[in-house]
Amino acid sequence: MRRLIRVFVVETFALYVASGAAYGIVFEKGLESLFLAGLALSATTLIVKPIINLLLLPLNLITFNLFKWVSSAIALYLVTSIVPSFKIIAFNFGGFTTGLFDLPSINLTATPAFIGFSFIIALVTGFIYWLVKTE
Repeated sequence: MRRLIRVFVVETFALYVASGAAYGIVFEKGLESLFLAGLALSATTLIVKPIINLLLLPLNLITFNLFKWVSSAIALYLVTSIVPSFKIIAFNFGGFTTGLFDLPSINLTATPAFIGFSFIIALVTGFIYWLVKTE
């Protein structure tokens, strides 16, 4: 039970951070949509994503696991299908500039938008799980 709650909290927080980092995620009913999308993303992460990864195993082996973003994008697409008040319409990243490096602005629509947001969500969840060292 603790693992389910942990996954729900981390996935919901990652969705929130992804919606703040880049524009294009729409929560039509506000926090209710965020929590429903977090619940659906948790379910797809725990149930559907391992099945997708198993089906994509040959491509993951050939590309040295770089094709794993596609399974995350498919999971996000399933969440948008399950939760009607949660939509991904585009991926618009305004860019980021510091004295050390520059990240250019990125504008994606349709399927690449799902891949962009799955990248951000994977970065956030990976960082949180690394930070708390959960098994």
